[in-house]
Amino acid sequence: MSRGVLLVNLGSPDSPSIADVRRYLHQFLMDSRVLDVPYLLRKFIVCCRVLPKRSKQTAHAYQQIWTEEGSPLLVISERVRRFVQKRAKFPVALGMRYGNPSIRGALKELLSDPELDEILLIPQYPHYAMASYETAVVEVQKELRSLQKKEARHVTLKIIPPFFERRDYLKAIVESIKPFLTKDFDHLLLTYHGVPLRHLRKTDPTGKYCLASEACCAPPQTTGGAVLFQVAHETCYRAQTKRTTEGLVDLLSLSPEKYSMAYQSRFGKDEWLTPFTEETIRSLAKRGVKKLLVLSPGFTVDCLETLEEIGMRGRDVFREAGGEELTLLPCLNDHPAWIETLAAWCK
Repeated sequence: MSRGVLLVNLGSPDSPSIADVRRYLHQFLMDSRVLDVPYLLRKFIVCCRVLPKRSKQTAHAYQQIWTEEGSPLLVISERVRRFVQKRAKFPVALGMRYGNPSIRGALKELLSDPELDEILLIPQYPHYAMASYETAVVEVQKELRSLQKKEARHVTLKIIPPFFERRDYLKAIVESIKPFLTKDFDHLLLTYHGVPLRHLRKTDPTGKYCLASEACCAPPQTTGGAVLFQVAHETCYRAQTKRTTEGLVDLLSLSPEKYSMAYQSRFGKDEWLTPFTEETIRSLAKRGVKKLLVLSPGFTVDCLETLEEIGMRGRDVFREAGGEELTLLPCLNDHPAWIETLAAWCK
C-alpha cells in the first residue's frame, strides 16, 4: 500500500490587495455551506451587499498581518506540511478550501504517484461545522471523484474525524502555551469561531436534539436521551467546543472563575452562538481583569481571525474598557508537539 496525506485548511487571498481579497471572499461566501440560502439570493447578498464594502475592510485587515513571506496562514501551513512529511515518511500535500494552493492541485500532486492507492485526509479543523470541516471534506470527495474518473483509477480516501477531545491534540495545545502560563495573569478566555444557530440545527442528524433545550449539551439522564445525545453531538459544533474547553481546563487545572469561553467573527444579523468574544473581552475588563490571556483552540494555525481580530482589535477593546494587557496565545502552528501529533496520525 502506498499512502499520501492531504492537509486542508480554510485558505487565504493571494495578496492583501482589494482585488485579490474580493476574489477570495466571493469564493468563500458563495459556498452554500457558508451562506446557506438559495443561489440567487446568495449571489445578490454577496455581490451587491457584502463585497462592495467588505472587500476594502478585509483587505485593510489582511494588510495589518501580512508578512514579507506572505499570508501567515499559508506560510505556517506550508512549514507544517514540510515538518510532517519529514517525520511521517509519506508524501504530504497542502490544499486550501478557498484560494491557493487548491484542493484539486494538492490531489493532483499526490496522484502523480502511480503507486498511490490511499489518501489520508486531515482537515485542520478540530470541530465539526458545515462551514469548515464539512465543506472541506465534501470538496475533497468531489475533486477526488472527478480526478479518479478522468484517470480511470481508484484511490481510497480515509478521513480523520474531528479531534476536539483527542488527548494528544489537547496536550499539544497545553505544551504550546506552557511558557505563557508561568507568567502572572488574571483570566484565560477561550474563543472559538462562531456559527449561526441554524447551522447547528441543520447538522443535527436527529433533527430534534440540538438547541431543543438549554441543557442540550449536557449529558442526559435517560437511556433514550443518551442515544440522541451521542448521535447529535457527533456533528454538534457547540457541544464539541464545550468538550474542548472542558478538556483543556482539566489539563490546566483551572478553577471556574479563572476562565471563560466565547464565540467570535459574527457575520450578518442572524442568531449566532453566544456569548460573543468582543462583548466578553469588554465585560472582563470592566469586572477588573487587568491581564487577560486569549486562546483560540479552534484554529490550528494563526490567521486573520486570531492575529487581527483578537490580537489587534480585541486588544484595543480590552484597553478601552479598562484592561491593561491582552496577550494572544499562539495557535498550535508548527510547534513540535503538534507536528509529532500529526505525524503520528499519518502512520
